[in-house]
Amino acid sequence: MRISFAGGGTDVSPYSDDRGGAVLSATIDRHAYCTISPRKDREISIRSLDYGREERWKADGNLFQYDGNLDLIKAVLNHFEVQQGFDMFLHCEAPPGSGLGGSSAVVVAILGAFTEWLNKPMSPYEMARLAYQLEREELGFKGGRQDQYAAVFGGFNYIEFKSQETIVTPLRIKSDVMNELHYCMLLCYTGRTRDSANIIHEQTRGYVEGNDQVIDALDNAKRLARETKDALMFGNIHHMGELLNESWVFKKRFTQSVSNQRVDDIYETAMGHGAIGGKISGAGGGGFMFFICEYDRKHLVADELAKLGVEMVPFNFDKYGLQTWRFRS
Repeated sequence: MRISFAGGGTDVSPYSDDRGGAVLSATIDRHAYCTISPRKDREISIRSLDYGREERWKADGNLFQYDGNLDLIKAVLNHFEVQQGFDMFLHCEAPPGSGLGGSSAVVVAILGAFTEWLNKPMSPYEMARLAYQLEREELGFKGGRQDQYAAVFGGFNYIEFKSQETIVTPLRIKSDVMNELHYCMLLCYTGRTRDSANIIHEQTRGYVEGNDQVIDALDNAKRLARETKDALMFGNIHHMGELLNESWVFKKRFTQSVSNQRVDDIYETAMGHGAIGGKISGAGGGGFMFFICEYDRKHLVADELAKLGVEMVPFNFDKYGLQTWRFRS
């Protein structure tokens, strides 16, 4: 899964198609897992740990109909026209609606497992593009393009979005810069998940209707993605925090649903006790937030946020994207 530092929202069509978008993101050590155990019959067993659900289907040669019940899995089965039975176990290390790109990481994990099992290798760009097509176009789930590419490529990436292409530029961050950034950062869970689809719908409607505030906010979010990337590459963590704060200001102008009283209280408390800047990771409304803090006041920010019932979540940056492997017990 990923943290999106800047530019989130500019990867959503039609803005990205018309004006181009850009995002700076980094993957962290929270993962989505998909395990496939082939069977000798046509029975399909699905166990999802996160949803506490177990389903049994038949691979009878017909396409699976989308009905809101594990449709992400059905979309992958339909794409590969799977005819053989298998047992699948799914596990995602973040709750749905967390803002860390979990649903896209799940799609990528499922695709990775199937390409490994069926021996149908795909390039990273092909994998990310297919994940986007299945999740956003085939199933119509609202969202942008950054999550699928982050999950596949892994690491720190500056990702540019155009009408017909997505360009991923991996960033080589010096270890001392990465260590300092990690040391100054807090990742915290607000205790509330959110429905990103409604937030993204409102943002898109504002852009399509020509709302000057929304368009200006998106343009500035794109600018800040580039400036935040430059600050990171030069190792200027303090300025990166300042840009993060500016990004949050513009993000709240996408739509009123991006923030709420709970989120505002958390943000103001953090800023009042040593945070330089922060934002919600994802569309907004809840889920995970993160802050860049003064190194010697990070503990104070954590203490004050804990008083609000905010959970501090340990994390590390993870340079690896999708990984697949076979195991025979």
